[in-house]
Amino acid sequence: MRETTQAATLFDLLAQGAPARAAIQVPDGPTITYASLREQVATLASQLRSQGIRPGDRVAIVLPNGPEAIIAFLAAATAGTAAPLNQAYKADEFQFYLEDTKPKAIITPPQGAEVALSMAAPGTVRFIASLEAGGRVVFGGANSRARPNPGSGFAGADDVALVLHTSGTTSRPKRVPLRHRNIVASVSTIVRTYNLTPDDVSLCIMPLFHVHGLVASTLATLASGGTVLVPSRFNPLNFWPGVKKHRVTWYTAVPSMHQALVARARSGSSVDQSLRQSLRFIRSCSSPLSPGLMSEMEACFSVPVLEAYGMTEASHQMASNPLPPGRRVPGSVGVATGVEIAIMDAVGALLPGGAQGEVVIQGPNVISAYEDNPTANASSFVNGWFRTGDEGVISADGYLSLVGRIKELINRSGEKIAPLEIDEALLSHPAVAEAVAFGVPHATHGEEAAAAVVLSGQATEAELVKHCRERLADFKVPRTIYIVTQIPKTATGKIQRRLVAEAVVGKDPRI
Repeated sequence: MRETTQAATLFDLLAQGAPARAAIQVPDGPTITYASLREQVATLASQLRSQGIRPGDRVAIVLPNGPEAIIAFLAAATAGTAAPLNQAYKADEFQFYLEDTKPKAIITPPQGAEVALSMAAPGTVRFIASLEAGGRVVFGGANSRARPNPGSGFAGADDVALVLHTSGTTSRPKRVPLRHRNIVASVSTIVRTYNLTPDDVSLCIMPLFHVHGLVASTLATLASGGTVLVPSRFNPLNFWPGVKKHRVTWYTAVPSMHQALVARARSGSSVDQSLRQSLRFIRSCSSPLSPGLMSEMEACFSVPVLEAYGMTEASHQMASNPLPPGRRVPGSVGVATGVEIAIMDAVGALLPGGAQGEVVIQGPNVISAYEDNPTANASSFVNGWFRTGDEGVISADGYLSLVGRIKELINRSGEKIAPLEIDEALLSHPAVAEAVAFGVPHATHGEEAAAAVVLSGQATEAELVKHCRERLADFKVPRTIYIVTQIPKTATGKIQRRLVAEAVVGKDPRI
C-alpha cells in the first residue's frame, strides 16, 4: 500500500503513479498514462496562468464525466481554484452559482454549455475541452500555446483547491472552500481505509462535479498509483461486462445505483460470477444504505459491501465500515477514518458513548469556515468541532449509526436539495401564495422532493410541476405537489417542514 502523506498538493499526487502506467482509461477509448496526465495538467495550468489565473481565482468547469473533466479539475486547482458545476443546471441556477463564485475562466465542451455561457459574466475567459483519439485533452479557445511550468507560482498546500456549494434549509447554498491540504488528507485516509495500491482499478460512475466522485473514485485512485476507469455515464446494462473487460477492483456509488444493479439481478439479467472475479469490494456513500439492500448486494455480487459516511465540508470521507477481516455492521456507517467523531448536545456539550445527539467532527480534512458566511460559521463551528447536522449514536466499539438529519435537506440519491430553492421556484408562479417543500421517502432514491402550496389563483399540480422544471435541475423538481387550503404552522406562526410533511403526506393514500 502506498502512503500519500508526502503529497502537499493535488498536482503532487500525480507523482504517485509510475510514468508508463495507466492513470485514466476511457471504456472503448484511449488510455492516459501518468506521465501524460502530469504533462497535460501542467500544460493547462500554464494556459490558465497565461490568462491571469492565480491561486484563489475561480475557474468554473461545466463538463460531463471523462478525462476532460478530471484534467480540467486538476489544472484549475493547480493554477487557481476549481469550481465544477452540474451540466443539468437551468439558467437561474447557473446565474446564482456563477455570480456567487465569480469565476475568471470557464471550461466547457464544444457544445452543450450554451446556458452556462449565457450566464457567465462579460470578460470570462472560455476554454473549450476536447479529447483527441490518442488520449490527449486539448483546451482551445484561449491561449493554447502556453508551455507547462508547474514550478511557477502555482497553488500550495494552504491554497483553496476546490470550491463547492452545500445547501442549507433556511438559506441559499453555502460556499465550501477545500484547501489542497484538506483534500490530500482525505485522499490519504481513503487509500489507507481500502488498502488501495497501483493494482487497483476504480470505476468512476459518480458525477465529477460532486466530492464523492472527485475525491473517492478519482483522486484516491490516482494517489495510490492505480487506474481510474471513467465512462461518460452510469449504465446498468453494460456495467458488468465493463467490470470484466477492465478488471475493475472496486467502485463507489449511491444506493440508487446499487439498487439498479440489484434490480437487474432480480430480473434474471445478472451476469455469471466470472464477470465479478476482479472485484475486491463495493463502497456505498452519500445516502443511507438499507441493511436489506446491503445484504442483497453481497448475495448477488459475492463481495463485501462497505457503507461509508462523507460530506463536502470534510473533503468527503469521515467514517467507513472496514474491509474484511474487520467487522462491517449493516445500518452503520462504520468507524471514524482520519477524523475524530463525537456526539454533541444542543448546547455544545459532548455526550458519553451510547448517547444520541448531533454528530460532530474535527480533523485535517475538515474546513475551518464557510466563505463569507459568518452566520453559518457561528452555528456550525463550536469549540473546534464542526456540527454535521446529522443525528447519531456511537456504539461502545466505535461504530457510528445515523438516526436522522437535524437539517431538513432533501437527500435524493446523495444529491442534497435545499427546500428553500423549491419554495422560491414555486413562489415565482403568480398563482402561488405560500409554498413549503420537503422530502418524502422513495424506494430507489431514498428521498424525493414534494411540496405543499396554497393558491391565490388558478393552477393545477401539473402546471406547477412544469413551472418548477423550467427553473430547477430535474433532480430538484418536486414529483408531487399538494394543493392545500392552509400550511400548518406552530403557535408562534413559524413553518416547520416536518410538520407540513406529516400533516399533508399523512392524508395522501398514495404514500
